[in-house]
Amino acid sequence: MNALLVAILALPILGLAAAVPMKTDASKELRRFFEEEWEWRLKEFPELATYQGDPRYNNRLTDRSFEAIELRKKRKKDALARLSKIRRSALSEEDRLSYDLYRRQLDIAIAGDRFPTELIPITQQGGIHQDFAILSTVTPFRNAKDYRDYLTRLAAFPRAVGQTIALMERGREKGWTLPAVPIRGVPAAIQAQLHDSPEKPEKSVHWQPFEKFPEEVPEAERERLRAEGRRVIAEAVIPAYRKLHAYFVGTYQPAARKDVGAWALPDGEAYYAYEIQLQTTTGRTAKEIHEIGLAEVARIRKQMEEIIRKVGFQGTFLEFLQFLRTDPRFYYTDADDLLLGYRDISKRLDAELPRLFGTLPRLTYGVIPTPEFEAPTSTTAYYREGSREANRPGYFVANTYKLETRPKYEMEALTIHEAVPGHHLQIALAQELEGLPKFRRFGGPTAFLEGWGLYSESLGDEMGFYKDPYSKFGQLTYEMWRAVRLVVDTGMHAMKWDRQRAIDYFKANAAKTLHDIEVEIDRYIVWPGQALAYKIGELKIKELRARAKKELGEGFEIRQFHDAVLLSGALPLDILEARIDAWIANAKKGPPPSR
Repeated sequence: MNALLVAILALPILGLAAAVPMKTDASKELRRFFEEEWEWRLKEFPELATYQGDPRYNNRLTDRSFEAIELRKKRKKDALARLSKIRRSALSEEDRLSYDLYRRQLDIAIAGDRFPTELIPITQQGGIHQDFAILSTVTPFRNAKDYRDYLTRLAAFPRAVGQTIALMERGREKGWTLPAVPIRGVPAAIQAQLHDSPEKPEKSVHWQPFEKFPEEVPEAERERLRAEGRRVIAEAVIPAYRKLHAYFVGTYQPAARKDVGAWALPDGEAYYAYEIQLQTTTGRTAKEIHEIGLAEVARIRKQMEEIIRKVGFQGTFLEFLQFLRTDPRFYYTDADDLLLGYRDISKRLDAELPRLFGTLPRLTYGVIPTPEFEAPTSTTAYYREGSREANRPGYFVANTYKLETRPKYEMEALTIHEAVPGHHLQIALAQELEGLPKFRRFGGPTAFLEGWGLYSESLGDEMGFYKDPYSKFGQLTYEMWRAVRLVVDTGMHAMKWDRQRAIDYFKANAAKTLHDIEVEIDRYIVWPGQALAYKIGELKIKELRARAKKELGEGFEIRQFHDAVLLSGALPLDILEARIDAWIANAKKGPPPSR
């Protein structure tokens, strides 16, 4: 444990009474710096502003040109120089934490600029073809100006596509391309946005805002907006999708690389080591993480085998997995029934939250299906964050594509992870921490965000879930899934495993369906290191909980522990550890004496 971090975060500042005015000035300067940085970010990435509920830039798209990207890289160094001029020693305790977090982000981002990841702007996980389509579903349409802004944004799409193609072409020239197999579904995802006519609301997500207008839009103006929308979609948006499709199929796919690991990229070994540091916020090596994964797989496997004996299954472990993948009792045959099942679990979870959490978010959430255009290549579910400013709830987005691959026994664990007390609770709560700078309220390290989601799955037992042994097996399957990730991600990107070896290892240890396994492996291929964050983060949170429980004994209170973890926003794991150690030390002192 870093003693300096504990001292910084746990102790009051002594002997600085004469410096109070200077401290106040430094804090004001730091807050002004953060506000300027956040304003720059919203202006530079207008789609982010839209998601945050800020409508000022709803008529723009991010500039993806080489010139803009280079200016952003330069600005990071300029921001670091400006931040360094602020006297850290004159800041309050909380402001020093914000200072350190932002400096750390800048340092890591600047170090990563040696790797031109911007040259891979499209994967099967997303890219401009999907991001732009989803954007229209989160854009507010309240008045005529909102529609005019939207029309301007639609008209800007061809330029953004051209810039994206230029990035991919340079990536092709420099050897920064994706492997062929994972991106095989991208052309179909682009094709899903191609229509003979814009006015197909069941398909054209871009046209849907023109189907129904709010009362604030005058009747006389509605037809003009519809006509302009029809023209821009037909003459700008759809041709841009066609251009992107033609380039991807005719030029990019044929040049895709054969080896799946990051090691095959230029300077690939260093790139993967960087991604490990970025995603896990630790100094662990690929080999160390691989060994952790093997140990976790063995531990979880024993628990799974106990359940197999409990249900009386006569057969091998692999035969039991095949039984789970193929028996009709474990699968819905109607998409609406699947969604209703998730909603029922969500409602029951909501009622259990006050027992484990002292502070709950005010923002609500809903359950919706994955959009059709992304469902075939999308994961089983994901969380789409909401915005109080935009009056938009969070959403647990569940995939209803190929129902025979969406088992019922996984639903409780998945809902807990993506909705509550997982991503929705943590992300919505962070957004509502009004006293913190926005960069701490919106976003954070993957190891914390996904570590919390996986840790939340383990709370299901305490919340009265997993009573059915198959559901408990499903929870263990999800934990095994994240342990397997440690093995296959490092296997492919550092140890030169091929795709099939990774699939076979996954298939031998988890009850996920083959479709899910292939989608997951392909995700790890195109997103090196990200999959490591889940298990590494979860293990750290569990370690800290065990430490707090041991140190505090009968004085340990789970709601207070969860508040201590969550109410500073998402933190790097070493900083989180320091905060919890400080919380434990303060809790040992007991409450202040009454007066």
